[in-house]
Amino acid sequence: MNIVVVGTGYVGLVTGACLAAKGNRVVCVDRDQSKLDKLAKGVIPIHEPQLDKLVHEAVAAGRLSFAGFLGQGLAELPASADNPRTLIFIAVGTPQGEDGSADLKHVQSVAREIGQELKQPAIVINKSTVPVGTADVVRGEIAWQLFQRKTFIDFEVASNPEFLREGSALDDFFNPDRIVIGTDSASVQAQLCALYSPFVQRPEQLMVVGVKEAELIKYASNAMLATRISFMNEIAGVCDRFGIDVEQVRRGVGADARIGAAFLKPGCGYGGSCFPKDVQALARIAQSVGVEPLVLNAVEARNKKQKQHMFQNIAVRLGHSLHGRLFAVWGLAFKPETDDMREASSIELIRALVGAGAKVVAHDPAAGEMAGTVFADLIHQGQLRIADHAMDAVAGADALALVTEWSEYKAADFAAVKAALKQPLVFDGRNHLPMTDLKELGFEYVGVGRR
Repeated sequence: MNIVVVGTGYVGLVTGACLAAKGNRVVCVDRDQSKLDKLAKGVIPIHEPQLDKLVHEAVAAGRLSFAGFLGQGLAELPASADNPRTLIFIAVGTPQGEDGSADLKHVQSVAREIGQELKQPAIVINKSTVPVGTADVVRGEIAWQLFQRKTFIDFEVASNPEFLREGSALDDFFNPDRIVIGTDSASVQAQLCALYSPFVQRPEQLMVVGVKEAELIKYASNAMLATRISFMNEIAGVCDRFGIDVEQVRRGVGADARIGAAFLKPGCGYGGSCFPKDVQALARIAQSVGVEPLVLNAVEARNKKQKQHMFQNIAVRLGHSLHGRLFAVWGLAFKPETDDMREASSIELIRALVGAGAKVVAHDPAAGEMAGTVFADLIHQGQLRIADHAMDAVAGADALALVTEWSEYKAADFAAVKAALKQPLVFDGRNHLPMTDLKELGFEYVGVGRR
């Protein structure tokens, strides 16, 4: 099929590359020409395992190309008997507005451009995470532009939310739990089901629902996962007070088939581009129709408090004034296998440590370059240094704080870590490190709910 993907961010690039890998002809559109030039050479602007290889192969095979504006992309994919309707995926950002709701300015801009440039029948598909009713907004924008042009072109609007996890996006796309298609049109359903048929092994993986239902499924899914995390973080606080191990409690709770173990791991707060933004956006959606978002507000409040947890533990152990102290921080990205630092717990911890008078040396296998931007002020002031290797970070530090659960940290030589630290003190914000082994080596270990 002929496909245009507007936006070459995380969702758009993964979507375009994966659809091209199955034999479709895909053009990814983005206004940033320097970014497009790099993509055409196989240089990927995000850290996602195997994505560079997939993009390179699709470009080399002539199935994936890049364009600077929508009209150019559509011109590369003329309608034919085999491809009567072009698929146009909207995969641009929906940043958080001042009130926490999703800002649709980029989505609306793309919709207007579609109405101005469309010359062939099309199905416009919202891939971006958008509030309920956005398909109607997109439809209206396109229709108005066509009316202004005094022309009629057949088009329909559908919803197809993404459920990609950073760090495993390709596997999620090629082996999905479910693919949600939101449409009331039999012809749209048929074409999108055909598009996704190579990605499904079981009929129940392909879910066709109403457009508004599809829009809400994405928000509700992320909010549920965030709720599970915040719930377990609250239980970890209870465990701290009783002096019991939250990991044993977590295993017992997760063994219940009605509950399951996924997203029940306590830690120092969730981050990233989805959970914080989507929880708040769903709360604003609920408020807009008169539903008080008691649960959603509590989830957000618990997460904000949890991001203070590591610093509070450090202050209890070492004092609120940390002048002259040096801390090693392992992990900067909001989760492993990505360089994404949006809403990362490391940001609050490092700024709190520096605010209390300490200096920090931090390491992350992927997010070091990103950290240079996020912490440019602290680096310039000499309060933070980004180390090239994990062991470089711990040399001469008063304590080690783990924020991101990269596998290489778990496999570290902790005898060498102990020798490098001024004192064998570890704050594990993800309960990731081998607690028993560390204690046997003589470490003082402070986890989450593991006192």
